[in-house]
Amino acid sequence: MIKKLRGMEDIFPGGKLDSRKFLKLADSCREVAEKYGFHYIETPILEETILFKRSVGESSDIVNKEMYHFLDRGGRDICLRPEGTAGVVRSFIENRLDRQGKVYRFWYFGPMFRYERPQKGRYRQFHQFGVESFGEGSVYEDIQTIGMAKEILEKLEIPYKLKINSLGCSQCAPTYRQKLLQFLESHREELCPDCQRRIETNPIRTLDCKNPSCQQILENAPKLQENLCSSCHSEFTQLKKGLEQLEIPFEVDSHLVRGLDYYTKTTFEFIGVGEGVGSQNAIVGGGRYDKLVEYLGGKPTPAVGFAIGIERILELLSPQKEREGVYLGALLEEGVPKLLEWAQKMRNNGEKVTINFQIKSLKSHLKSADKGGFKKVAIIGEEELKNDTIFEKEL
Repeated sequence: MIKKLRGMEDIFPGGKLDSRKFLKLADSCREVAEKYGFHYIETPILEETILFKRSVGESSDIVNKEMYHFLDRGGRDICLRPEGTAGVVRSFIENRLDRQGKVYRFWYFGPMFRYERPQKGRYRQFHQFGVESFGEGSVYEDIQTIGMAKEILEKLEIPYKLKINSLGCSQCAPTYRQKLLQFLESHREELCPDCQRRIETNPIRTLDCKNPSCQQILENAPKLQENLCSSCHSEFTQLKKGLEQLEIPFEVDSHLVRGLDYYTKTTFEFIGVGEGVGSQNAIVGGGRYDKLVEYLGGKPTPAVGFAIGIERILELLSPQKEREGVYLGALLEEGVPKLLEWAQKMRNNGEKVTINFQIKSLKSHLKSADKGGFKKVAIIGEEELKNDTIFEKEL
């Protein structure tokens, strides 16, 4: 028997990843995004590998360890996208939207791929819902973006904790980087191999290390907030005040740097709390990336966005099964032709109808409808056929 690849899941009704919850979750995200004036964008699953090396960062774990990339028959180095932002930015530039002088707000939804060790909440093929806003540099756009993510989680009744940080800008980040580098060099031998490698490639990524001994050492590292320039400090203060005004609780996490190299200034994460939360507890992650459009060859354009891990959210949704739809069946052979007629009437009234064309007893039909998770059962028997009516029962 041929089986699915490790770390990749089938999505179907009643499965580990239930397709009904999956689609409902996607619809909930879409409804909120469109309420905020965002429009759908879709980019290819395959992209040139260089796109992610330049955007995500050659020193990142995604590029170094996790990308599915290969040479195609034309000798091009291409890969399955590991995240959504880079492709949207590429499309934004390629279609010359960066030249229009307008604010663009997009949402996307689709599969991403990373060759990671599969575990609870982490798959090699996974889905993200994301939003990207281009052309608005105000910190209030950051506040609105965080508010949108918060509204999605509350719509889904997902308990959360919000963490925020500022990575600074091109003026203050280099100074902080130098201070951090000096600190790391003085503790090099005490750090894990990954952190020792990051000292050479991207020192700030050491702050994201999950190794307990490294975390203990890094508690004494220079703090980002204490090294921001006056402009970044002012914006971060505005961010905090804005969140307070919207009554969005948060905590400042000086080690929150995210796993992607393109972030500047604001970064944020929503952490899932409560039952069902595994070690992969970040369910929403995002921030500002004002330099990425220019870095990929476009006109300088401020941008901010976030992505939601769909599979991680699914594991936090209530396990209660919601009944939906109508089960339609017949008790005798003569009633079968009427099934399509009644199904059409019900569908025209907006009901979701599933027909069982097998002749069964009422008890058997009720059992099948209950097992299938239907909200209502509708049956055509001898009396119903004679009177052109239908028997209905709520389950």
